Amino acid sequence: MNVAKFYRFALMGLAAAVLAACGTKKTVPPTTMPVPPVTPGAPLPAGTPLPLGHSIAPGGGAAYKVVAHQTLPQWPQQNFSSSLRAFQLGCGRLKAQPAWQNVCAQAAQTPANDAAAKAFFEQYFTPWQVSGNGQLGGTITGYYEPVLHGDVKQTAKARFPIYGVPNDFVSVDLPANLRNSKAVVRVQQTGPNSGSINAAGAYSADLSKFPISERTRALKGRFAGGQFVPYYTRTQINGGALNGKAPILGYADDPVELFFLHIQGSGRLKTPSGQYVRLGFADKNEYPYVSIGRYMADKGYLPLGQTTMQGIKAYMQQNPQKLAEVLGQNPSYIFFRQLPGNDEGPIGALGTPLLGGYAGAVDRHYITLGAPLFVATTHPVSNFAHNRLLMAQDTGSAIKGAVRVDYFWGYGDEAGNVAGKQKHTGYVWQLLPNGVLPEYRP
Repeated sequence: MNVAKFYRFALMGLAAAVLAACGTKKTVPPTTMPVPPVTPGAPLPAGTPLPLGHSIAPGGGAAYKVVAHQTLPQWPQQNFSSSLRAFQLGCGRLKAQPAWQNVCAQAAQTPANDAAAKAFFEQYFTPWQVSGNGQLGGTITGYYEPVLHGDVKQTAKARFPIYGVPNDFVSVDLPANLRNSKAVVRVQQTGPNSGSINAAGAYSADLSKFPISERTRALKGRFAGGQFVPYYTRTQINGGALNGKAPILGYADDPVELFFLHIQGSGRLKTPSGQYVRLGFADKNEYPYVSIGRYMADKGYLPLGQTTMQGIKAYMQQNPQKLAEVLGQNPSYIFFRQLPGNDEGPIGALGTPLLGGYAGAVDRHYITLGAPLFVATTHPVSNFAHNRLLMAQDTGSAIKGAVRVDYFWGYGDEAGNVAGKQKHTGYVWQLLPNGVLPEYRP
């Protein structure tokens, strides 16, 4: 979800597992419909792949090496028709890019069966094994689209508000040359929720007060007197700082479930009447994500191995007096927007629906958004090898590095149970159209 696009599930899980079969939010609704399957026609040009073993290191510590499709673990056993469907969904956006026009057009006319889909991926794509800082292994986590119980109006049970973008919330673009600065700058308001750094601005902003990192693209704050100051933290918001200042999209029954909605970045609110309200990432207060699982383990509230989503929920039900303390450790806060009701899946950072089990969030500095990814890792429930061709269609602020994937498992409690246990070693291959090179984007 823009998330996102998106700020993802990264709670402390079990220690990284050894692979069994390998040697290695702001989301926006799609502006075009996904490419539908059509009657197969004449094949389009597939391009020429680079020779096996060809490697490049474009920067950021990442390196990419051409390998054969058949070297990918369990490649012949893939559910290629589902991978094709996920790729077709992404082509709703990719097809406008020259490098992807042919492959998207060919995908649209590829029959929806495993044999045809396998031939498509083998003929039109080159697999590049990805490494980061000389390491082939990385971390694979999981996320899902939660279903909260609540209501569109406040009731005795549904008491915890789900906020849209507050009226006093302002986003100010931050130039790259100021990301390591502690200077005081002037800010000018340019719209209801926007501003810019301008020497003639009416407000002063002390950059040393803002949570700025090398990836910060905007200051998120509010005007207070003659100053532009950081926006409220989670603790302040939970204490009532937004009362009367933000639209309320609905109310959740459970504050812990609402917290996990913030971690996932999108979800569905189920009302007593059976109505679903789909919620997507709109913006965030820009404070960094802090793991409450790590905090609980450090405080001795839970063993590290039990700091899964399920373990944290159970602890909070038994120790409600710890709720404000624990949740307040994560200052980051997400604001939502209501999305059109449909069952295609949440909208990822690419701007197209995510297919459960066949999409993931990546670091777009290293991985091309929309590209097929082959991920070899361990299944978080069975502990068997889990090797799959999925699509890099989402991002997340906690997803950093070349060999780093957040696996989207779908929506609902079952998907949440799997995602909450996912934290394993994994290996990644990026599939790009023949002739297209991997890139590092600072």
